[in-house]
Amino acid sequence: MVWGNPALGHLGGDGMRRFWADAVTGLAQRQVALRIAAVVGLAALYPASGAIGNGTFEGVASCAGSTCHGRAEGNAAVVRQDEIATWQEPSSPSGAHSRAYAVLGGRRGQQIAASLGLGNAQSAPACLGCHATNVPAGQRGAKFTVTDGVGCESCHGPSGGTWLAEHYALPATHASNVAAGLTPLDNPKARANVCLDCHYGSSKPGQFVTHAMMAAGHPRVSFELDLFSALQQHHTVDGDYTARKAAPNSVRFWAVGQAEAVRRATSLFVQPRFAYEGAFPQFYFYDCHSCHRTITDGPQRKLTFEPNPARPIPFGNPPFNDENMIMLQAVASALVPGEAAKFQSAARDFHAAMGQGPAEARAAAQALSVHAGVLADALSGRAYADADAFRVIAIIAGEATAARFTDYAGSVQAVMAVDTLLNALVREGRVTQGAAAGIRGEIARAYKAVEEPNAYRPADFRAALKSASGAIGRLQ
Repeated sequence: MVWGNPALGHLGGDGMRRFWADAVTGLAQRQVALRIAAVVGLAALYPASGAIGNGTFEGVASCAGSTCHGRAEGNAAVVRQDEIATWQEPSSPSGAHSRAYAVLGGRRGQQIAASLGLGNAQSAPACLGCHATNVPAGQRGAKFTVTDGVGCESCHGPSGGTWLAEHYALPATHASNVAAGLTPLDNPKARANVCLDCHYGSSKPGQFVTHAMMAAGHPRVSFELDLFSALQQHHTVDGDYTARKAAPNSVRFWAVGQAEAVRRATSLFVQPRFAYEGAFPQFYFYDCHSCHRTITDGPQRKLTFEPNPARPIPFGNPPFNDENMIMLQAVASALVPGEAAKFQSAARDFHAAMGQGPAEARAAAQALSVHAGVLADALSGRAYADADAFRVIAIIAGEATAARFTDYAGSVQAVMAVDTLLNALVREGRVTQGAAAGIRGEIARAYKAVEEPNAYRPADFRAALKSASGAIGRLQ
């Protein structure tokens, strides 16, 4: 069970309200974007997401030497050497992986486990799959301890008998380390699938959040790769990094993350053991707020939802959570136009099939997963121009896409995207810090519109998003 977001912590009702109060009174907007995603968990069907391999997991202590990654301050030319300190940072999002095991022992974690009959959350396999590097006893080295939480090898792969002894010795290169078993996190598809294991869901033991878990108190799950990467970054993108791994591109990571999230969701959904919870559909896959709305029995009907033009589902049916589908359609229209129409048609067919029956829905989900994979490949392999972020932002806020922002989840994903892409423009030198600062207020309005799920108003959000997008567009 993934309680909250082991990488990001969690924001409950009061915490979310405090967070938004800070956000709209002047917190750096990037921090807003990074922290709004603190509601995450789970998934995997792809070989790229194979943190649990055949090697031995040696534990965090094996990385903590003073000449390796255990310095208090970074001062090295090749790697910072303070990576462990960043991972352990007690209060910032960058230290959330190290706190993932400990939070299971807190009041909320124990309450969730008790409600589900799991016993102690800190020993429950359903929780440890994402709150710790939970590997079989036979793969645990002498320094391994589950209390490390989400340790180095959860992301970088098992080090013992593979890359540990080789990765720092000359003439080792990044390519030779990857060949020895190091997970290539510089590859956006590989990184996305590693992250999705515990930030959306996986077929591996203990890496799937059910509706029952959410009913017991687990927060809503969401995913945005570039955002999460920025929170957890413990390296410096300098000349040495670029020479070894090439310079990362935020638009590529964001776009590929959206594609892989769609592929992960649909690939899990096609499996009956994930698609159902007893006789009921597995509501984890659906938009939470489509059902969790105010219900009244008054004589005057008051609709609490808007019809969505891209969801041809029967009136009153809960919709599949399509927040990543919306973003992927937008980025495909901007950057892979030859595949955009195919994906749009497959997504529409999937929503329509949800109103027809389980077999039809699974078949349509499989087709949609294939199209998402094609887009993931295309977005991962293409070159990126300076104007790409501007184009994607314009389409996200354009009439065709904005009409789909009828629900809270999709709207949150949209404002995170616009803020992420704006920051990419700043890093790439297309937009100055001063110019970006001048339009942060417009983005803050969009964040304000998704401050509180129960107070969400689609029209207000769409107006705020359009205003923010227009302000960014004028910077070209």
